[in-house]
Formats: sequence, structure tokens, C-alpha cells
Amino acid sequence: MELDASIAAVVTGGASGLGAATSRALARLGVKVALFDLQKERGEKIATEIGGGFFDVDVTSDESVAEGFAKARAANGQERILVNCAGTGNAFKTASRDKKTGEIRFFQARDFDRILQINLVGTFRCIAQSAAGMLTLPPLSGGERGAIVNTASVAAQDGQVGQAAYAASKAGINGITLVVARDLAQEGIRCNTIMPGLFDTPLLQGVPDNVRQALGAQVPFPPRLGNPPEYASLALEMIRNGYFNGECVRLDGAIRMAPR
Repeated sequence: MELDASIAAVVTGGASGLGAATSRALARLGVKVALFDLQKERGEKIATEIGGGFFDVDVTSDESVAEGFAKARAANGQERILVNCAGTGNAFKTASRDKKTGEIRFFQARDFDRILQINLVGTFRCIAQSAAGMLTLPPLSGGERGAIVNTASVAAQDGQVGQAAYAASKAGINGITLVVARDLAQEGIRCNTIMPGLFDTPLLQGVPDNVRQALGAQVPFPPRLGNPPEYASLALEMIRNGYFNGECVRLDGAIRMAPR
């Protein structure tokens, strides 16, 4: 797909980190970008910087997502690109014993479900609603109507201690990627997923510098944290390359996560 001012895109989680970098990269090529996020102040700031639009969207709500797409389409036209970066995480062992008190605790199902609702169900909700809109578009040369890029994580394949919910949600995104690509193949809509490793995103920016440096040093090469523009570069390739379809690709400097 050629990227220019005739193309509209929606980026979920577009107010920070990987989503913000992807929004900027698309906008530099002239694409009309709509940012979906709950961080209003940050989102509006980035939207102003790139000449895009910010829309307050909760990916766990059918109504909020539908309203966001309706407003974005009214402003920019029907999107041909969807990049799903909205997500969160938590850390809690399946069951554990307090070393001081001996108290036994377990990971509550409601907390497990919350992560799945945001990361996995939220991603699929946006995919389904966006794809339905893409079906209304005339095909481009080659028959393509749109491209979808999702964000999983290396935790989908080597989740660490305490990451049961996070790893399950990201493995689920991997699991739906080929299915969605097959579901939409006859309509000319592609779907791919990126599995980032250790990236310098807001999740890690609150961590002390020495800890961040130690984390980066674990990466075989280059021995550093990934930069969000590197994620954006791969997202752009997945969007532009019409033969890129149904794939889940690690972007991690060859790291394989240890148990903890």
C-alpha cells in the first residue's frame, strides 16, 4: 500500500510509546492519523504536533470504539490502516506464599480477566469494527482494501514469572492473527502482529536509569532497549508490503526472556 494523503489510519494507544511513534511515522508520510487513547492531554498534544486528531476511546467498550471510529471517519474518511498499540499489564504469581507471614494468596480471576479484556478482546474489538468499515472501500490496485497491525509481546512465547495474564493476552493476539488474515483475505485486508521485546516506553521510563541499563544489557545485540521508532519502522513495512500477511514477528534484538 502506498502511503500518502489519500490514506487514513487509526492508531490505538496512540498517545504514548509505540503508538505515538507509529502515529508520527505515518503522519510524516502524509497519512491522516486518528489517535485512540484515554490519555487526553498527551493524545491531544501529539495530534496537534502531527496534524492528526485525538479521540477519547476505551477499547473495552463496544460503544466507545464505535463512537471513536465514527468520529475519526467523519474527520478523515474511512481508514485503510489500523495499528493496535493499546494495552497494559500486571504482575502476580498464580499462587504464592508471603515469605514473612506465610499467608497464601492466589491471582484473582477478575484481575486476570481485566488484562485479557484490554489487551486481547480490546484488540479484536477494534479489528472487527475497523475491518467492517474497510469492506466498504473500493480496492486499491492489486485488490487491497486495508492493513491491520497488532502489538503482542515476546511474552507471548516466553512469559516471565507473574505474567500469566499478560502472556495469555499477548499469545491470544498471536493466535488470532492468521485467522483474521484468512477471514479477510478475499476482501483484500491483511493482518500482521509485532512482538516487541524490551522497549524504551513509558512503562520503563519510570524505572531508575541503572535498572533500565541493566535490562538493555540483557539484549544480545544491540545491547540496549528498543526505540519506539524501530517498532514504527516494522509497522510501516507490514503496511506497505502487500505480501506481508498472517505473520507474528519478534522485534527483540534476539533476546529470550529468562523466567524472572
